[in-house]
Amino acid sequence: MRPESSHPLLTDARDVALFLALQDGLPLVSRPYAALGARAGYSEAEVIDRLHDWRESGLIKRLGVIVRHRRLGYRANAMVVFDVPDERVGSVARAMCGQPFVTLCYRRPRRGDEWPYNLFCMIHGHDRALVEAQIRQLIETCGISDVPTATLFSTRCFKQRGARYRLTPANPAAVQPLLPA
Repeated sequence: MRPESSHPLLTDARDVALFLALQDGLPLVSRPYAALGARAGYSEAEVIDRLHDWRESGLIKRLGVIVRHRRLGYRANAMVVFDVPDERVGSVARAMCGQPFVTLCYRRPRRGDEWPYNLFCMIHGHDRALVEAQIRQLIETCGISDVPTATLFSTRCFKQRGARYRLTPANPAAVQPLLPA
């Protein structure tokens, strides 16, 4: 009998165990999916299949790496924001993602006149002057010298962590995301 679940892809206690184990991140071992599966009673192949299904269904949005960049000496970290015309944003984003020094690039909705930016990217570097030169190169390479832009260098590091989930008391198979406090 299938336990009651808030999502059709969480079919049994193993699914819930695997889903909750994801919040601890992947173990730093040569076969992380096998290690994750061992915690939940799945084979490595089954974990990969489950994660694929969950990603396709929207149950999980993405898997990614959290890099503690400051511990690695990256202290010149800039978020660069652009107000790119909507008809150009896709091609500009693809060009940005092709730059080896761009570590993250994503589109967000504009927020009125106070925050008209719709394309964001991160550049992490050891040296602020080098990051500033990379930003100039990015603007030139992507052909966006005509769009408004702003650069925001990090002044402190916020806590970085993956998603956190909890089981609802009335329905132990229903998983709800926890909002940050």
